Amino acid sequence: MSYAITQTCCTDATCVAVCPVNCIHPTPEERQFGSTEMLHIDPKTCIDCGACADACPVDAIFPVESLSAGLREYADLNAAYYEENPAPAPEGPNFHTWGAPSFPRSLPSDFGPLRVAVVGTGPAGMYAAQDLLLHTNSEVTLVDRLPVAGGLMRYGVAPDHPDTKKAAETFARFHDHPRVRMHLGLSVGTDVTAEELAAHHDAVVYAVGASADRQLGIEGEELPGSISATRFVAWYNAHPDVPPDAVDLSAERVVVVGNGNVALDVARILLADPEALARTDIADHALEALRAADVREVVLLARRGPEHAACTATELLALKHLPGVDLLVDDHDERIAAAIDGAGAKEKAAVLQGVPRAPVAWESAPGPGRRIVFRFHSEPREVLGTRGVSAVRTSGAAGEQEIPAGMLLRSIGYRGLPLDGLPFDETTGTVPHETGRVAGRPGTYVVGWIKRGPSGGIGANRTCAEETVSTLLADAVAGSLPEPSASARAFQRLARSRNRRIVDARGLAAIERTEAARGHRDGRPRVKLATVPELVAAARGGRWRGPR
Repeated sequence: MSYAITQTCCTDATCVAVCPVNCIHPTPEERQFGSTEMLHIDPKTCIDCGACADACPVDAIFPVESLSAGLREYADLNAAYYEENPAPAPEGPNFHTWGAPSFPRSLPSDFGPLRVAVVGTGPAGMYAAQDLLLHTNSEVTLVDRLPVAGGLMRYGVAPDHPDTKKAAETFARFHDHPRVRMHLGLSVGTDVTAEELAAHHDAVVYAVGASADRQLGIEGEELPGSISATRFVAWYNAHPDVPPDAVDLSAERVVVVGNGNVALDVARILLADPEALARTDIADHALEALRAADVREVVLLARRGPEHAACTATELLALKHLPGVDLLVDDHDERIAAAIDGAGAKEKAAVLQGVPRAPVAWESAPGPGRRIVFRFHSEPREVLGTRGVSAVRTSGAAGEQEIPAGMLLRSIGYRGLPLDGLPFDETTGTVPHETGRVAGRPGTYVVGWIKRGPSGGIGANRTCAEETVSTLLADAVAGSLPEPSASARAFQRLARSRNRRIVDARGLAAIERTEAARGHRDGRPRVKLATVPELVAAARGGRWRGPR
């Protein structure tokens, strides 16, 4: 028996580090690691020790014999990887092929403690903090503009992916670390300036992600009922920036522009059984709205063909097993069938083999039941409507087509926003840097999507953070970090003088207890607090009673 890696793989390579026989690939040293959608276990060399399953932060690894019906295809997916990428054969009597020893970091014996601020508590920021805390004697100040930690782990992962959210537990152990100080609810640029933050620390690492969305740039895009998938995801995840009434689900048909993982997430949430979602940590207001929703059909609009789908094969495969939801490929272009039927077993388009294909009569209302329609080779040209979205005009090989719909969700990517006092590249939506070091700003660094753009999942931030922290430490050894002009205690006094609602590690723990207790009553993992006043009140051990 062997193990297999399944849908929720985060590619942070923790499993690679513990495998005694080198049966998990690609490893961080291999070229494919940066571009692979998931890691794979070689069934021929796996010795069934289970070390990888124990170490996996997102519970993505299971014995092949125990895979449920919806996960059995992942065993074949793991094995298929090695048909084109044979595992390296050991050259000696050891199971594991060990490379030459490598010590990319070299710190002098008298290397003193650094005081580093990390702005952002999502995966990128927490990987950077983890690296500093585990491998140096640095003191870390965690700063986040929201009064709760987690970033996209809390507000970006779909509620029906609870295993993916477990990665947050790995980071949570550092929240109350003795060398960590938390300032949640503190906004850099509003409460304190970037210069003030830098003056109290040896270095500052910005891990603020890419919080904005990309625009379609077409007429009618700003009509009521046309919103970004970013906003929709934040809405169903109880983000304080998005009010409970921000989304209207009275439309029978919703068009989603894009076919990446986020597009699949929103399509799945729109059509999933609300009673199944009631066992997750979805926002209460979103659950209530979905129970009353009229949505019966979601159209995934893609400019290119199925062979170029932006989603991962694992997420596409999971969509085929969504209970009570039919899939259909709109067969309006002869290239679509050719791409799907001609796809090899290891190609993404092959996942759609067996999915029904037929031309869609868009002038008709959605039929009974619930379904997701894949419409490839179709580009949005205009959003039609007067008081709100009524249709989307598209173009393709067969000419223009109007698709009646009462809601449009654009899911064509994220984009970073300028940071106070830092350089910014408007074209890429990132901060210019050299291996994480911000150009022209000594002691200032970036990590995550604001560094490399919105690409890569949770695990990609681990290697990204390692690069940035290595650059920071090299600068420290070289003596090129600016000397802080004030103490950590002085920063704490400054922060609290500017914002009386700051949440520390103790307050964060109180929020966690409050949400868990609310969830326990309803048989849910947690019920999220959805506003800043509620979060701050819970952090202080009280209950927010609303405006007076």
